[in-house]
Amino acid sequence: MSPADPPVASPVPSPCTGVCRIEPRTGWCAGCWRSLDEIAGWSSADEATRRAIWGRLAERRAQAGAPQAGGRGA
Repeated sequence: MSPADPPVASPVPSPCTGVCRIEPRTGWCAGCWRSLDEIAGWSSADEATRRAIWGRLAERRAQAGAPQAGGRGA
């Protein structure tokens, strides 16, 4: 498991880092790398959907040249 993967737990934790700012160029949050739709739907998403979102975050960080990091929060 890489640092970008969600911890194996139930429920899947949010990748939120508390840095809530949408980057105009990408449409992704500068803290957690989720889109507004992903952030808004997180609380009602099932675990498979949450894991799929987590799976996209590492690629987004790499595209932006950002360091890999875990998350916290909601």
